Amino acid sequence: MENEVKLIVKWNCKEYEIDALSDNDSIGTLKDVIFKKTGVRPERQKLLNLKFKGKLPENDCLLAALNLKSGFKVMMMGSLEEAIADANTIPDDLPEVIDDFDIEDGEEVAIENRDVYLAKIERRIKEYSIKVLNPPRPGKKLLVLDIDYTLFDHKSVAEKGYELMRPFLHEFLTSAYKDYDIAIWSATSMRWIEEKMKLLGVSTHANYKIVFYLDYLAMISVHTPKYGVIQVKPLGVIWGKFPNEYRPSNTIMFDDIRRNFIMNPQNGLRIRPFRQAHLNRATDRELIRLSRYLDAIAPLEDLTQLNHRHWERYVSNRRKELRRQRRSGGTGNGGGGGDGGGESSSQDNSTSP
Repeated sequence: MENEVKLIVKWNCKEYEIDALSDNDSIGTLKDVIFKKTGVRPERQKLLNLKFKGKLPENDCLLAALNLKSGFKVMMMGSLEEAIADANTIPDDLPEVIDDFDIEDGEEVAIENRDVYLAKIERRIKEYSIKVLNPPRPGKKLLVLDIDYTLFDHKSVAEKGYELMRPFLHEFLTSAYKDYDIAIWSATSMRWIEEKMKLLGVSTHANYKIVFYLDYLAMISVHTPKYGVIQVKPLGVIWGKFPNEYRPSNTIMFDDIRRNFIMNPQNGLRIRPFRQAHLNRATDRELIRLSRYLDAIAPLEDLTQLNHRHWERYVSNRRKELRRQRRSGGTGNGGGGGDGGGESSSQDNSTSP
């Protein structure tokens, strides 16, 4: 006896109801129906969370074998043919896209110390559950990473997900893992975080491990006089959950939106957003440069003494210092001391090559 199968396909920030199927239909038939609904050709579709024996099902696999519940949401990646063509064409006039606002230092401090927001953090510490994927390692600092536009261009289209991955991601994480435990914090759902990490090969990589994921439920809302109510990522949630391992002095967060670390401005570094992957992946070197910064500051006792807005200056000055020491026959001293984000003897603001 055939049973009707009702599914919801989530693609490109929209949901599509699929109800013209039975459990005797195949994955190939499902893809044909999705094509009619979305215009994405079957060979372009990747149905991320459909699994058969731990793998993506083949086109001849029957829906009955997947034991799908009615209303199951299928997350799809895939691109329209015209979108792929457009993505590989460089526009004549590329406007500068700014998706962030700058935050005044005084405003950050005022928000950071408000009791009402500290109370919200305490509630998150008590109520939010963190699933530890790999145990914290003694003596390691903590690197907290955003996903969208930090590690992954989530708005562009591509035939395969890895084409939207920021260049040198695995090399960056491998290098950072020597001195830092690595956590992922995204303003999305936990299911989507897990799927993205699988897609990018982060969750199964042999050279580094992720200590835990945090999703939007760990965030809190704060009110700013200038910008109104915004959602932010307070690192105090992590410090409260892991008081013996992580604290302000050994934590740094990378995010493409500065407001996400408005509660902890001394611990946040705004990374340049990675957008338009097809145009920029051949030239983007942000993670290489940030690897040098993490390596340079790893020996420091207190990362809050740094001004991470000047991270490129710090790297440049540190490289100059090491060259001077080599010429004079001296040796380096690790991170070069807490010099307020690179305010050493040289005031060169140039970026590291």
